[in-house]
Amino acid sequence: MTMAARDTIAIVGAGLMGHGIAQVFAVAGHPVRVYDAHRPALDTLHDRIRGNLDQLGIPGGAEARVTAHADLAEAVAGAAVVFEAAPEKLDLKRALFADLMKLAAPDTLLASNTSVIPIGEIASGLETRERIVGTHWWNPPFLVPLVEVVATGQTAASSVDRMIDLLSSVGKQPVRVKKDVPGFVGNRLQHALWREAIAIVAEGIADAETVDTVVKASFGRRLAVLGPLENADLVGTDLTLDIHNVVLGHLDRSPGPSPYLASLVRDGRLGMKSGEGFRHWLPDEAQALRGKVFSYLRNFDQSQKLSGGDHGDATVQTGGPAA
Repeated sequence: MTMAARDTIAIVGAGLMGHGIAQVFAVAGHPVRVYDAHRPALDTLHDRIRGNLDQLGIPGGAEARVTAHADLAEAVAGAAVVFEAAPEKLDLKRALFADLMKLAAPDTLLASNTSVIPIGEIASGLETRERIVGTHWWNPPFLVPLVEVVATGQTAASSVDRMIDLLSSVGKQPVRVKKDVPGFVGNRLQHALWREAIAIVAEGIADAETVDTVVKASFGRRLAVLGPLENADLVGTDLTLDIHNVVLGHLDRSPGPSPYLASLVRDGRLGMKSGEGFRHWLPDEAQALRGKVFSYLRNFDQSQKLSGGDHGDATVQTGGPAA
């Protein structure tokens, strides 16, 4: 498939998410330019994409559509869309978007892959904010279908539509998040669970291994096919209300990070990269778990494709002013 120059996709950041996003568009036939100020990240870009494709059993060639660039202006010149996948630092993202406003074409769609920072904070003070959207991809982006498309109060509806169409065209499952709040939808849900999981360990209710086992061997098995609100409707909103009347008052409501989590970080217990976090990890155990997650997501993705899984656009309206 030959694409015009205006179908070029630019990625700012060649790291974990950036190279995966580049891979998605390259496999779909788009020419992709990837910028990174860190030269080693560019030097290994093609090898990492090729390694992913080999694991997925995808024939070679897609990585040839990806070019590495150490110059930001060169990378974004004439691109239809620019995806920012830089570290999760607000000042850095603001500076990058200020540069993109000057370097990208006036009609280029500009998107941030931030996981939690409100898009309006990144776009604050910039001109032509109507073309700035949030696109929260999930790791690994070439296997997890969802992308949260986030509009600010200044984002044009046409910009959201363009992004939804683009993501759908490369096989992703975009959802519209209409209210620009920290964490959007997915990470608000995910970290609400993590907060309670950490509290259970900190309070001595159960150890970390037990918490993980409970999730994986119970409601976690249903989550791929039964969302939380579908589940509430399935059991009945009356039963859900009865349960909430008993349990909600006992759940953790801390407004900040858990002191237990902070103590782990302070003590250098940083998880798999240090060998210990909530649990102990030998290097082969950590690698085995990474491989298990990759294989599960790959197999699930392939089964969804074979069964014609749902990849439509959905609209998510987060709560009112108090949300």
